[in-house]
Amino acid sequence: MSDKEQPSVRQFVVEADDDGIRLDRWFKRHLTDANFNTVSRWARTGQIRIDGARANPGDRLAVGQTLRIPPAEPEKPTAKPKVQREELSDEQVEFAQSLVIHRDKQAIVLNKPPGLATQGGTKTTEHVDGLLDALIFDGESRPKLVHRLDKDTSGALLIARTARAAATFAKNFSSRTARKTYWALVVGVPDIQDGFIDLPLAKQPGSGGEKMHVDEKEGLPARTRYRVVERAGNRAAWVLLMPHTGRTHQLRVHMAAIGHPIVGDGKYGGQEAFLTGGISRKMHLHARRIRVDHPDGGKIEVTAELPSHFAESIHTLGFDPSLGDIFEPDDTPPPATREELKTKARQHAKQVRKERRGERRGRAGGDAPVRAPTTRAPKPGAKKPAPAKPGSTRPGSPKPGGPKAGAPKPGARRPPPTKRG
Repeated sequence: MSDKEQPSVRQFVVEADDDGIRLDRWFKRHLTDANFNTVSRWARTGQIRIDGARANPGDRLAVGQTLRIPPAEPEKPTAKPKVQREELSDEQVEFAQSLVIHRDKQAIVLNKPPGLATQGGTKTTEHVDGLLDALIFDGESRPKLVHRLDKDTSGALLIARTARAAATFAKNFSSRTARKTYWALVVGVPDIQDGFIDLPLAKQPGSGGEKMHVDEKEGLPARTRYRVVERAGNRAAWVLLMPHTGRTHQLRVHMAAIGHPIVGDGKYGGQEAFLTGGISRKMHLHARRIRVDHPDGGKIEVTAELPSHFAESIHTLGFDPSLGDIFEPDDTPPPATREELKTKARQHAKQVRKERRGERRGRAGGDAPVRAPTTRAPKPGAKKPAPAKPGSTRPGSPKPGGPKAGAPKPGARRPPPTKRG
């Protein structure tokens, strides 16, 4: 095979060893960098020529023919370029590691302070995701976020150290087996001391997706268990919150919707969400405890201490911090919603109708069960009936050759089965 190279186009002369083979086979022998899809595209666009004529991948080659082939295509990168992250300063590393309240081979739990975002955004440059390089420790890879907390919400934040752990935790959160308990101070006191809030949520139109609201028609299901721990007259209450779903801003929207916004949450409570008398204007929502299945068996259960502003408000209002862990809600599932009850009733009614149809078909086909005749024991002292003579019949018994008892008369139809109530 001789090669007449040109600056942009390659030309080859078919030699005796390649006489009679298909064009696509020739590429496999001599130009392995061009796969079948590339050859087909070149042929379809007329870039491959045999003696000046357009060629197809299935054409046979002959000795002496000249192949005109386009220049080789540059190799495409097979892997995405790695994101170049700025190297963390010593102060950032020290700060990130100071947040760790639990660490094992599979997981890390941070006590996230209020004001620190979980992930970055357009105007957010400082966030937990940007500090994960400081949390590699003795691991082999960069840790991964598996859930998030709002920027102004403090408390326990779970991070996976391995891919296996990330998959396990993600499954826990999606199946709702992970349990998170929040502490919150709310304005006023709920009428029901221990209850469920079941209000669907959706993004509020016109807010650019930054705000949620209750939407009974198009909202996604959202359910929250709450319990009042203590109250400061009618001014404020300390409540425990346990979300049974994970909608954006769920706890904040739900408490505001029942008329008791979280203290410091001006976004959903407006000016009514702020208390006077030395109570901080910061958000009073804290992820107190998280409990989740461990990838290696058992459970991870971690408690996060309150931030300073929340602890001071607890003290100012005269609450006893030790009561929060005593009155923590249990894992009792929430009561069924009206839609769930309706669905269950429809399924039950459908099953009853199916069983009744089966009974009617059985009776119509003669498959109904036949009861065996019962005989009564003779009373003491009663005479035994005399044996019947050959050819005779007992009173009330059918005559020989006559129709059997209960058999329909000729031409008569069996009455339709009666419907049971």
